[in-house]
Amino acid sequence: MSIRARPDRRVSETTDETTSGERRMSAGRREWLGLAVLALPTVLLSLDMSVLHLAVPHLAADLRPSSTQLLWIIDIYGFMIAGFLVTMGTLGDRIGRRKLLMIGGGAFGLASVAAAFSTSPEMLIAARAALGIAGATLMPSTLALISNMFPDPKQRGTAIAVWMSCFMGGMVAGPVIGGFLLEHFRWGSVFLMGVPVMLLLLATAPKLLPEYRDAAAGRLDLASVALSLAAILPVIYALKEIAKNGLSLTEIAVLAAGLAVGAAFVRRQRRLEHPLLDLQLFRVRAFSAAVAIMLVGAVTMGGVFMLVSQYLQLVAGLSAAEAGLLLVPQALAVVAGSMIAPRLARRFRPEFVLGFGMLIAAGGIVLFTLAGGSGGVAFVVLGMSIASFGMGPQGVLCTEMVVGSVPPQRAGAASAMSETSAEFGIAMGIAVFGSVATAVYRDQIALPVHVPAGAAAQATDSMAGAMEASATLPGSLGGQLLAAARDAFSSGLHTVAGIGAAVVVVFAVVGMVALRRSPAAKAEEPVPVAS
Repeated sequence: MSIRARPDRRVSETTDETTSGERRMSAGRREWLGLAVLALPTVLLSLDMSVLHLAVPHLAADLRPSSTQLLWIIDIYGFMIAGFLVTMGTLGDRIGRRKLLMIGGGAFGLASVAAAFSTSPEMLIAARAALGIAGATLMPSTLALISNMFPDPKQRGTAIAVWMSCFMGGMVAGPVIGGFLLEHFRWGSVFLMGVPVMLLLLATAPKLLPEYRDAAAGRLDLASVALSLAAILPVIYALKEIAKNGLSLTEIAVLAAGLAVGAAFVRRQRRLEHPLLDLQLFRVRAFSAAVAIMLVGAVTMGGVFMLVSQYLQLVAGLSAAEAGLLLVPQALAVVAGSMIAPRLARRFRPEFVLGFGMLIAAGGIVLFTLAGGSGGVAFVVLGMSIASFGMGPQGVLCTEMVVGSVPPQRAGAASAMSETSAEFGIAMGIAVFGSVATAVYRDQIALPVHVPAGAAAQATDSMAGAMEASATLPGSLGGQLLAAARDAFSSGLHTVAGIGAAVVVVFAVVGMVALRRSPAAKAEEPVPVAS
């Protein structure tokens, strides 16, 4: 499918009574009410991500899963979302974005009930997998509908900022709501939060959301779906395992297999008349540059913030709940940066707003280098808040560039690509930066004399191992070992922060250059489908 350049005018028509037969650029009251409807699944997804870790001790005590089953309970949701994003984004272009959103919303509600009343680890794993598949329909559908409902670039930027702020708002509210529910009800109550939200979505979507689909998209290629899953899932799995256990032949083999299937997937897409993933989109400079910048941002922030979270608990000695509360300013900073970005982009060139925001983020990341083994929580919290504020414009503006630089009928596929790049970036960042931090930790830890060989090996392996080993040592020896481990972990954080800040600075400059006067390719407007 080729992309034909057209004048910068994107108008979407609907068949509802307020706009039938009209062509307009500005969204009206119905579209803004529809945005509130689209915020519902966005908030829910972030709530679901943020409350599970709070519920793990409770469900583990009830269901008694093995360590492997517990890992799958936690990870299967993210695996399924990452694996099905491309498929669901393209499927929405074919069958209708509102239809897919409602199907996914209904499935998410049913899977939430199944998860809440699970009676075995296997049942909960299956329910979490279903939640992930259903969740993969929600993000690209909501973002693609925003692209169609708000054809005016200024309004679309504001709508995307609201959309992203709702996601971060859910991350902030998740621990608070989840903590209240777990204190007063069974652990399954955290999953039941999704049921009323999805019922409200199903009741309001037909009235407030128009339907859009690409009538010329062709049939869904099931072989491409299978290849995409066989490529994405092994790569994500390998990256997560590398982050947990380090490099091994098994992880390298799984990663190589996923990449090989990915190459086969790309070859097939080039031959198909109606591909699952239209590779022509990457010929649009704004699209490819924005996706690349989002990937790099996710790599850096995912890796650095993972270490920051560990620092708060392992080095600063805070509980998970206390560390979660200290992450609230960071989430609020993202919301602030996201909401201010569209206003700034109207006064200045968007690529400059994006680039200067990333430079601010790099400054925040540098503050992590001031956090030591015996103190530094204030530097960490301040650094996270500054970095998150600076990265807020990147998320909004890059997302707007992705959906605004492609033909409207391909908005679903484009939205899925932006979400997939974020999933890959976070997994890659955790694996790469986690490996760097581990290597520095093992090189820098200075073990006190008289530490037994077994405890020394355990402490050298990881910070968590050092904490366990220190508890077995007599007198002040355990405290000396723990102090050495904290200093070594801080050295790893400093190294990763320095690398991360440098990467962000480089891509801030690259982004400003690559996106300057970058033409947005347009195509024929989609044929709207009546509800």
